[in-house]
This record gives sequence, C-alpha cells and structure tokens, in this order.
Amino acid sequence: MEYRQFGKTGFNISEVSLGTWQLGGKWGAEFSEKDALDTLAEAYDRGVNFFDTADGYQGGLSEKAVGTFIKTHPDVHFTTKLGRKEEPLSLEHFNPDHVDRYVDESLANMGVDALDMVLLHCPPTDIYYTPETFFELDKLKKAGKIRNYGVSVEKVEQAIKAMDYDISAVEIIFNMFRLRPANLFFDLAKQNNIGVLARVPLASGLLTGKFTADTKFSAADHRNNNRDGQHFDKGETFSGVDYLTGVKAAAELKERLGTDNLAATALRYILMYDAVAAVIPGASNPTQIERNTSAAELPALSEAQMAIVRDVYDKYIKNPVDYLW
Repeated sequence: MEYRQFGKTGFNISEVSLGTWQLGGKWGAEFSEKDALDTLAEAYDRGVNFFDTADGYQGGLSEKAVGTFIKTHPDVHFTTKLGRKEEPLSLEHFNPDHVDRYVDESLANMGVDALDMVLLHCPPTDIYYTPETFFELDKLKKAGKIRNYGVSVEKVEQAIKAMDYDISAVEIIFNMFRLRPANLFFDLAKQNNIGVLARVPLASGLLTGKFTADTKFSAADHRNNNRDGQHFDKGETFSGVDYLTGVKAAAELKERLGTDNLAATALRYILMYDAVAAVIPGASNPTQIERNTSAAELPALSEAQMAIVRDVYDKYIKNPVDYLW
C-alpha cells in the first residue's frame, strides 16, 4: 500500500481507502456489527488507514462502527458526511443550526472529541452561495469540534465553487465512466492544495465487469430503485450511466484492456491521477477488501491503456454523462 498527502490536512492516507456506505451489509440488507468491524479490521491489516462514513449510513450504525474501531487504532483517519440523514432533503438541513446539531450528534455517535474531517453531504447548489454555512464550519473548527471540513459533491461546478471557502477536501465521483473532473477540477485542486477523494469508483459495480443484462438487484437496492433519480441524484447510481450501455461498455473495456479483473484495473486507473489523494471503494464484508486493495499492487497503466479508457468513454458514456455532472 502506498500513501498520499491528503491536501492541507497533514494526513498521509492510503491511496486505496474504504467507503462505508455498504459497511456491515449490502445495500438494503440488515446491518451486521460483526461484519462491519471485521471489514474494518481486514482493511486495516491490508494497509488502509482512512475510512469515509456519513451520519446517514445505516442509520448512524456505520459511524458507530468506525468510532469503535478507531478507539484502538488511533493512527486511522476518517471523514464523516452530514446533511442527508433527514428527509426530505432541503436547504434547511445545511443551515448553521442543523450543521451544529449534526456535528454534535456525529461526535456522540463516534465517541470522539473532534472529527478529523466533516464533509457537507452533497448539498443543493444554493448552499455553495450561502456563506453562513461555511462560516459556521470555520467556527466549529476554531472551537476544536472539527479538524477540517470540505464537501462531497455531485457536480464539478460545485467542487470549483466550494474553493471560495476554507475547504480541505472535495469528494467527487470519478471513475472510468465519469472523466470530467480530470479536465479542469484536478488542476485547480492541486493549485489550492485540496485533497480529492474519488467516490463511486466502480460505478455502483458496473466496472467490476460482472453484471449482465439479466442481473437483478433487490427492491431496496438503489441500483434497482434510483436509476432515474427517484430518491436522490441519479448520478449516484451507475454514475448516471444507462445500465445496459454501462454493461456493454464494461465488457468492451475488459476485452480491450485484456483483463479478467476489471475492478482492480478501474481502481488503478483512478490512481494514475496525482490529484487524487485516495479512492474509496466500498465493501460490505471482509472478502471484498482484497479485491479493492489489490489495485494498489498493479502496475501503472500504459499510455495505450489510458487511451482505450478515453475511447470507450467517448464512444458510450460522454453523451450525456459529461454534460450533466
């Protein structure tokens, strides 16, 4: 495992880290604390020292599991995201009063005195033009409740606008099916010493190359019930790619890249960009950790392989994905 500087936080974090949306159970499944703690332990044993969670994941149980783990592993860093655990989502959930309450609740959930990193959890665009919210985060940082703050975004424009404030990190969807962040945003992030976390790195599993036209997902799985944005931004599901188009594109990537392990190759692709501090694939159980961390051991992609990814993207994905996010 290699480690990268996480922007201006002073943290050195594993380039393959862990996202915990699925921690302790697959999407829509019952949470298992044992599976959650075993997954965190397996990740740590393989060199992962950074976990990304959120107050809304598994009704707060993800935060609690991460909090339990870090008590005996103080060298682990973490982010928690806030603002989306109460529905229906509105601007109000990101106002200073709510931010204060959410921070206090996350501190209690995790059992810590200060949060390493707080990210606003995909707030509506208007929040980026509401400086009071970010000024409140400045106050919380000065008070010692949070050490750093940033944003998790849906759109490149939101990430760029967030740099008007004293953010330390941006979490953004970036993968073989979502290339636009590399066009301008990555350069700006480096210029401003902003740590970049690449989320949804496998496009909700499409980039494992294991799905087919006949693959079925449970009724509670967002890959079944959010393809058109019924519950949240549709870009969160399959990176906004039409499912059958994504299956076809993934199959072509496997063939042209000559790999039976597209998932690890897809993660390694993201690490080719030095603006990225870490990629944060998820895992619902320990067996998936090896798949993720093996990406750090792969050789760099060649220029020809990088060109293949761009060609497949331009052929299948760019229109309309590039123009929407």
